[in-house]
Amino acid sequence: MTDVRIGIIGGGLMGRELVGVCGRWDLLVDHPARARVVAVADPAPAAREWFACVDSVTTLTDDWRHLVGSDDIDVLYIAVPHDLHEEIYTAAAQAGRDFLAEKPFGIDRGAAERVVTAIDASSAFVRVSSEFPFYPGAQRAYAYAASGALGDILDVRAGFWHSSDLNRAKPINWKRRAKTCGPVGVMGDLGLHVAHMPLRLGWRPVSVYARLDDVVSERPGPDGTLVACDTWDNALLVCGVHPRAGGRDFTMLWETRRIAPGHVNTWFFNAVGMDGGVRFSTRQPTLLHRFRLDGSEHVWEELQPGNVSSWPVVSGAIFEFGFGDALLQMWASYLAERAGALGDRFGTATPAEALDAHRVFDAALRSWQGQGLAAP
Repeated sequence: MTDVRIGIIGGGLMGRELVGVCGRWDLLVDHPARARVVAVADPAPAAREWFACVDSVTTLTDDWRHLVGSDDIDVLYIAVPHDLHEEIYTAAAQAGRDFLAEKPFGIDRGAAERVVTAIDASSAFVRVSSEFPFYPGAQRAYAYAASGALGDILDVRAGFWHSSDLNRAKPINWKRRAKTCGPVGVMGDLGLHVAHMPLRLGWRPVSVYARLDDVVSERPGPDGTLVACDTWDNALLVCGVHPRAGGRDFTMLWETRRIAPGHVNTWFFNAVGMDGGVRFSTRQPTLLHRFRLDGSEHVWEELQPGNVSSWPVVSGAIFEFGFGDALLQMWASYLAERAGALGDRFGTATPAEALDAHRVFDAALRSWQGQGLAAP
C-alpha cells in the first residue's frame, strides 16, 4: 500500500469533507493507496484555522504556489472559485503535479480548452470531481444502460436539483456573480454531475436547445444592500444525441437547478428504450427501478442495490449508502486509477469529459442568447 500525501488548495467545505474521507479510508478493502491530508493553502485565516486541528496536516499557507512546488505532496485537491481554475490548474499541470480538480475547467469554454491542452502536454494525472455516479444504484443503472438492455433508446433525463438558493435573503457570494462563477452559471457549478454518466455511456450531445433562468436577480451584499446576482440559477437543456455505438438518434434532457423547491439535494438518472429502462435518484438511494417487457405487459420492477460499491468496503451489503460513502468511492477510484489498479471499475470523470460538458454548456448559453439550436 502506497502512502499518498494530499495537499488541499481551497480550504472550504469540500476540503473539509476530504479530511473526513481520509479518516474513513480503512473501510476500503485491499486498496493500493492510503490517503492523508498533509497541507492546506487558503488565503483566509479562518479556513486555515479549521485544518490546524487535523493531526496529519503539517503545512498551512496562504499561497497555493507553495503546494504546487512542494516535493512533500503527491496529489493536490484544488477547490477554488471558477475564475482561479485556469491559473492554478495550468500551473499544477506544468509542474507535473497530479491533481483532482473541481468542475468546471475554467470560467468559460476558452479557459477549459486551454487547461485541457496544458494537461495533455504534461505528465500530470488529472481527474475531475463528480461523486454522485458512485452511489450503488447509479452504478447499477450505468451497467444496465451500458449492457445494451435498453435497446433503441427513446429518451434520457439526467439532473441535479437542490435548493441552496431558495432563500431570497441569502447573501451573495462568488457563485452568484458571473465575474467569478462564469457566464454559464449553475451549469458550471452542477453540470458535470449531470453530464458524467451520459458522456461515459457515449451519449455526447450534437445539438442543444436551452432554457436558462435567473430566478433571483438581487441578493444582499456584505452591508445588506442589494447587489446584482447575475448568474443563471436554473438551466434546462434539450439535447440531441447521436450515440457513438450506433442506433437511432434520441433526445436527452440535462437539468441543473439551484432553486428546486421540494428538493434539498437530488441527483437522478433516467433512461428508457424500446426494450428496457432504468431510473435512479439519490432521493431514494436504496431503490433502483428497472423496466422490462414481459410479453405484452410493461413491468417496472423495484430492486435494492444495497451497499455494494465500486471499490469493496468492510461494511455489509445490507447497510445504507450515503454522500460520504460516494466521496470515499470517488477518491478511491481516482487513487486506484492513478496507481494503475482500477481495472474495469467505473472511473472518475476525465478532463476530456469535463471539456465536452463545458462545450455543451457553452452551446446552451448561445442557444438562450437567441441563436436557437446550437452545436457544442
